[in-house]
Amino acid sequence: MLNLFNKALSLPEKTAIIDSEGSHSFQKLNTYSDQIASFLLQGNPDLNEKRVAFMVNPDFDYVKIQWAIWKAGGIAVPLCITYPLPSLTYVIEDTQTEIIIAGPEYVELLSKYAKEKGIRFLNLSDLESSGSSPILPEIESSRGAMILYTSGTTSLPKGVLTTHANIESQISTLIEAWKWTEKDHTLCLLPLHHVHGIINVVSCALWSGATVEFLHPFDAKQVFGKFLEGKINVFMAVPTIYFKLVSEFESSSEKEKDALFECMKQFRLMVSGSAALPVSVMEKWKAISGHYLLERYGMTEIGMAISNPYEGPRKAGYIGKPLPGVKTRLVDEENRPVDSGQPGEIQIQGPSVFKEYWGKPEATAKSFTSDGWFKTGDVAVIEEGYFRILGRDSVDIIKSGGYKISALEIEEVMRKHPLIKDCGVVGIPDEEWGELVSAALVTQEPMDLKVLNQWMREQMPAYKTPRKYLILNELPRNAMGKVVKNELKKLFNQESK
Repeated sequence: MLNLFNKALSLPEKTAIIDSEGSHSFQKLNTYSDQIASFLLQGNPDLNEKRVAFMVNPDFDYVKIQWAIWKAGGIAVPLCITYPLPSLTYVIEDTQTEIIIAGPEYVELLSKYAKEKGIRFLNLSDLESSGSSPILPEIESSRGAMILYTSGTTSLPKGVLTTHANIESQISTLIEAWKWTEKDHTLCLLPLHHVHGIINVVSCALWSGATVEFLHPFDAKQVFGKFLEGKINVFMAVPTIYFKLVSEFESSSEKEKDALFECMKQFRLMVSGSAALPVSVMEKWKAISGHYLLERYGMTEIGMAISNPYEGPRKAGYIGKPLPGVKTRLVDEENRPVDSGQPGEIQIQGPSVFKEYWGKPEATAKSFTSDGWFKTGDVAVIEEGYFRILGRDSVDIIKSGGYKISALEIEEVMRKHPLIKDCGVVGIPDEEWGELVSAALVTQEPMDLKVLNQWMREQMPAYKTPRKYLILNELPRNAMGKVVKNELKKLFNQESK
């Protein structure tokens, strides 16, 4: 029995999940996932790590399917519910999926494709089965459990294979660091094809015996309505969600604001991650909720590795200190440890680190050092014991005129301008400079870019100020709200033609 399922046995009557259909107990989750696991097995003793892709809305159905795949010995491949068919088929074909499960909303999208490819297709509506307790395989923790795909912000997405042992390490580390208990009640707004939603929210809660409430699709007013019910005490989101909640709060009446502030300040924990949180949003959230958001750092390949403390000072703009059981180091381009206070690539070692990129042995080998450290590609500096991210070496570190410049640092300064709603900074190839610092802007109203440039030069050294600007209605983002910087670069290149 995997550790994740233990609470389903020890707290059978407790509410595990709340969704639009009502409340679901741990016993119900355990029973339904057992039955579906039996259905998947078709009388066979074990799925033996067959890949099972599933496209199911974020609710009780999602969790019971995921648990069923694991109980049957399969590898779960959650599909993004907003992806078009070509993006879905890339994942299905790359993982060599043998079974596809679709919720009723997605049957039409996937059933014809599955039939053409000869893949076993299951409609979620047909999976309810009764009968006696099924005989399920014993699952070793070293076996493959899940394949999630990298965000593809810098290259074609890669399938990240984690074992049950990796997942258990990721979950137990966060439960210890963030003090999860069965008394907690959290709200899940995050996509469930990413580690943030699957591990940090859903799996940590269920392992602890806590309750997960789902709200889909996202609606800021409804989120605050859930808060005001007074049950939720743990909340995790990405910066774009916090930005939208701040906007909703600011449009509320004074009476509503007072009620929300009193409600939110009672929360035990509020976390932000998956993208850099602007200091301005951190400060606004503190003013409206009483909470200094806990920022943390993680990746699909490693789960969470670094976090601001649950108890103790949290520093805006910093991702914190290594989590329990996680080894970290900063190195230069020759893999040599950097001096104190100097920037270097974050490298990670520990039981939470993934097994391999699915079907890509060369990419796997390149991502590890000869002595077994995972190379994150993220550049950081340690200041007073806290890690501060400077950016991804490939997209956020701009090499211009002999300088290495952090795009994230420039973005943070630009967001302080009263007319700038959002921004993304990239390096565009240039013969003279190597790369030109270039900024895409979403503005409140038309701006004089010469005036903006002068303002920027008053905020930071001239060599860091953008030499090229592009005004957009919105920035290209992926499902987790991260700006897709390669798409931004394409927009600048189109503009210059």
